[in-house]
Amino acid sequence: MEKLDYYIFVDYSGDLIGHVIIDSKKVSELIQKISRFAHYRNLKHKDKYIKSIKERIKKENILSYILRTKIRKLRDNLEIYSDVIDFVKKHNNCSVFISVDDKQYLSFKKIIDTIDGKNVTVVQESKLKKHSKEDRMSLIIDTLLNIKRLKDM
Repeated sequence: MEKLDYYIFVDYSGDLIGHVIIDSKKVSELIQKISRFAHYRNLKHKDKYIKSIKERIKKENILSYILRTKIRKLRDNLEIYSDVIDFVKKHNNCSVFISVDDKQYLSFKKIIDTIDGKNVTVVQESKLKKHSKEDRMSLIIDTLLNIKRLKDM
């Protein structure tokens, strides 16, 4: 794969959808800091995990490694999509990797295909190689969504 400039991860959890945008220059540091992140649905002790990971996010200042993040209600998915599209358009000379949740993939892919995205690679989340850096980084938005969803309950 060619050298990427940005990574974008779009995911949803419950009635929330969100995205994170990460500059490739920050990836190696970020990967080290998120080593304890896990897929929420696979955990046995979900409450303890959320409490622990919230503290880690704060202590490790993980959000400072993220260029942009946004979480909205699922009904506002167009706002999330338009944020990503605007970012891609403004960075049209950059190489961008986008991972999208499987259930959102087809509608998002249709939208991304309408712009000149020759430097854009869009991949379904389930197609990410397990334990790859892309898979590890997708856990950031997954975790942020679960924290927000549980906080709002």
